[in-house]
Amino acid sequence: MQNSNKSKKILALFVVLLFGFAIFLAVMFYTAVHDRDIPSIYSEENSKAQRGTIISADGFHIATTQKLYKAVVNTRNIDPDKEELFIQLFSIYSGIDASEIRQRLHTRRGSVTLSYHLGPKEAMYLKTLAFELRKLKVFIEYELPNGQRVLQGLNIIESGEAREYPYQDLLTPVMGYPRKMEEDGYTRIYGIKGLEKYFDEELNPQQNKTQRAMRDVNGYLILNKQSAIKSQINGFSLKLNIPLTLQARTEAITSRIKEQLKADEIIATVMDAKTGKILTLASSNRFDPNHIRREDYPSLNTNAIEYSYEPGSVIKPIIFAIMLDKKLINPYDMVNGHGGSYTMGRKTITDEHKFNMISAEDVIVYSSNIGIAQLAQKLNGTEYTEGLRRFGFTNFSGADLPYEKRGSIPNASQLNNYLYKAITAYGYGMRANAMQILKAFNAFNNNGRILNPMVVDSLIDDNGRALPQEVMEPTQVITPATAERMKQILIKTVNVGTGTVAKTPGLEVGGKTGTAHIAKNGGYVNSYHTSFVGFANDKKHNYTIGIFVINPRTVYFASITAVPVFKAIVDMMVEEKYLHPDPAEVAAAAAEQPPVAEHH
Repeated sequence: MQNSNKSKKILALFVVLLFGFAIFLAVMFYTAVHDRDIPSIYSEENSKAQRGTIISADGFHIATTQKLYKAVVNTRNIDPDKEELFIQLFSIYSGIDASEIRQRLHTRRGSVTLSYHLGPKEAMYLKTLAFELRKLKVFIEYELPNGQRVLQGLNIIESGEAREYPYQDLLTPVMGYPRKMEEDGYTRIYGIKGLEKYFDEELNPQQNKTQRAMRDVNGYLILNKQSAIKSQINGFSLKLNIPLTLQARTEAITSRIKEQLKADEIIATVMDAKTGKILTLASSNRFDPNHIRREDYPSLNTNAIEYSYEPGSVIKPIIFAIMLDKKLINPYDMVNGHGGSYTMGRKTITDEHKFNMISAEDVIVYSSNIGIAQLAQKLNGTEYTEGLRRFGFTNFSGADLPYEKRGSIPNASQLNNYLYKAITAYGYGMRANAMQILKAFNAFNNNGRILNPMVVDSLIDDNGRALPQEVMEPTQVITPATAERMKQILIKTVNVGTGTVAKTPGLEVGGKTGTAHIAKNGGYVNSYHTSFVGFANDKKHNYTIGIFVINPRTVYFASITAVPVFKAIVDMMVEEKYLHPDPAEVAAAAAEQPPVAEHH
C-alpha cells in the first residue's frame, strides 16, 4: 500500500514537472518567433539641414534661416504639488508669461504644446531646464489602462525653420520672399520671388543629419565603425556682387527723389562694364519680407526685369550704332531738321529742340526725333531686326532673376515700312525692360561687347568653398571703333546736349535721355516713362548706369527727372571711393568757373 502511494506521488510530481517544462518550451518558442518589447541597445539622432544664407559682397548676412523648436509636455506627468514650480521655471527659461503657460497647461489633459516658435537659444535653455526638472522630481509616472506605466518629461522638438531678414527692406524686391510649407509636421521655406526663387534649388537643404549607433547606460550614442551616419549638408549660401552700403545709399536716393517727383517708382542699376557684375539694383518701392502687408503687393515685382515698356529716345544710340557699324551713315552727315516739325506719311513728327540742318551725331546729342526717323530709313527690315536682336532685345538679359519679360520688336516685314522704321528709331512700337537697355548700352562702355548682368558672384558650400557663377562669354555686337565713336557722342550729349546735369569734373561721363508716353487702353495718355542710361568712368573703373522713372508727376522730361538720379548716384560713388576723379581735371574745371560775387 505504501509503495503504491509512493509511486503515485512520484508520477504526479513527474507530470507536474513535465507540464511545467512544456509551458517553459512553449513560452520560449513564443518568445523566439514573436517581436519583443524590450529596450533597444541602439539609439538614433536626427537633425534637419537648413536653407542657405544670402550674403552681401561686403560680408553682411541679409537673409538667414533660424531653426524653430516647440516645447511639449504631458500634463499627466506633472506632479500636482510641483506644477507651480514648473510654470515659474518654464517662464524664466522661455521668456513666456507665467499666466499664459498656466492657461495652456489647463486647456486639456495629456500632451500640450507650450510654444511653437522657440529660437535656438531658448531651445538650448529649455533642454537644460528639462534635465533640471527631472532632478527635482517634477515629473511622475502615470498608468495606462493596460497597466503600462508612462513617464515623459519636457520635450524640446525641432518644428521647422523661419527665414529672417535683419536689414528689413534692403535689396527688395530683388531679394524676393519665401513661403512656408508643412512637410511631415516640419515647416520648410521655399522661395517665391527674386533671388529666393531663382536660386531656390541651390539654397534648399541638401541632406539631413542622421546618426544611428549603440547607446550607453545614459542614452548617449557610442559612435564607431558600425554606426550609421549621414552628415548634415545645408543649402548653398549666395555671395552677391552687391555691397550693402552702396545698395542702401542708392535706395535712399531713389526714395528721396521719388517723393520729389511724385513718381510711381524709380529704378537704378549700376553694373561693372568689364565683368557684368551688378553693384547695385535699387528700387524706391520696397517691402519688409518679414512682414508683407497688402499695400506692399505692388512692390513685390522686380520691375527692372518684370516690367517692359516703350523705351523712347534711349533707343536712338542703338539704332545709330547699328547704322554706323554698317557704314550706312557718317557722324558728320547733315540731316534736315525741318524746323522742328516733319510730316512722314500720315504721321507728324516733332522735336523739342528745333533745327533746320543738324549733323548726324547731333541727332543723338540733342535727341532729334526728326533726324533719327530720317536716318533709320537707311536700314532694311532684316538689318533692323537683326541689329536689335544682336544688342539683346527680345532675348532674356541673362540676369540671375526670375520672371523676366523679354519685350518685343516689330518683325522684319514691318520694319521695311518707312513709318515703322521711323517710330521704332525713337523708341515707340517696341518694348524692352530696363535691364535689357542697360546691357545694350554697356557695349558703348566695353569696346562693343555686351555681357550678362550678374547679381550673384558665387555659391558657398558648408565648408566655405566658393563655387563661382558661370559667366557667359562677351558678345561682340559692334566693332571697337564704332563703340568708341558712340562713346564720344554720348560724352558730348552730357557735355553740351540733353544730359548736362550729369557732368562730373574729373570723370568720363556719357549717356542718353529718354522720355516716352505711357500707353493705356490702346492709346497714349498724359503720363511718361523717363530714363537716362550711360556710364561713369575713372582711370581704372568703368561703370554702366541705368535710371528708369515710372510716371513722374511734377515734371516729366528725362533731363530733370532721371538725370539728377544718375548724378546723385555718381557723386555718392565718388564719396564711397568706387570712383576717383582726376585731380588735375577737377582743378581745371574749378578754374573755369566764374568767381562767386561777394555780398556785403
